[in-house]
Amino acid sequence: MTSTAAPRTSRTSTGRRETRTKRTLYAVGGGGAFLVFTVPLAWAMMRSLQPGTVIVAAPDRATFFHLTLDNFRALVSGPNNLLGAVANSLVVALGTAVLTTVIATAAGYGFARFRFRSAPLLFALVTASMMVPFQAILTPLYLQMNLMRLTDSLVGLVLFYTTVNLPFGVLVMRNSFSTIPRELEDSAHIDGASTLRIITSVLRPLITPGAATVALYAFLAAWTEFLGALTFLTSRDLYTLPVALVNLQQGAYGQINFGYLAAGSVIAMIPCVVLYVGLQRFYVAGLASGAVKG
Repeated sequence: MTSTAAPRTSRTSTGRRETRTKRTLYAVGGGGAFLVFTVPLAWAMMRSLQPGTVIVAAPDRATFFHLTLDNFRALVSGPNNLLGAVANSLVVALGTAVLTTVIATAAGYGFARFRFRSAPLLFALVTASMMVPFQAILTPLYLQMNLMRLTDSLVGLVLFYTTVNLPFGVLVMRNSFSTIPRELEDSAHIDGASTLRIITSVLRPLITPGAATVALYAFLAAWTEFLGALTFLTSRDLYTLPVALVNLQQGAYGQINFGYLAAGSVIAMIPCVVLYVGLQRFYVAGLASGAVKG
């Protein structure tokens, strides 16, 4: 009896040590990742509350913690028109997220449920387009949109961003629909539900992680994109936030107010952080479902 209990006790102590080691490694890794992501954010926030003269001056304990909201007040009330740029970016990013999610959901459902001869080829073309950077086709896109009178327009910019983000959205939504059993749709069809009603009522809770992933990806891509906005927009009143920040960085007569620039960067990152934290669980679940081969 004693010889039997000894190995069990040894295995139990070994298991406890392994569990303690895993927890320690998890805590160290999680703490390191937390510092890597939060320290730059906290530093940027502190710099945005400091005057530009303090930022460029040598470190001084007397003035380093002199925090003020003057940078944000100047960006809101000054001639920089940053609030207008924020509003333009919100319109473009929200419009891109909604339009991309709707079209990607419809296309993903078609690729996952409808069987036709050219479906594999079309889906391969859609996914292959993800490997082509939009910078390579920016000139023909500009010529086409200019011919359609969609340049210098927020609507045209929304259509441009939607086109660029659609391949990823179609991939995620197609794989999300592929993980759902067909029996759910068959039962709804027997009850007389239409395809649109099935997607919006029956399948909606199951595809929410994938749709949230597509929406978040499209929003962040449109919110932070610079080159397309700089190319398609010429009116200063239509500038998005990245273009306005670059103009702010150039300064006047070669002088840059780094306090204004830090405050503008903080304003730009707030929606990204809030959306990612709020949709994190959907984002992770959506990427996991998008990784499943249908």
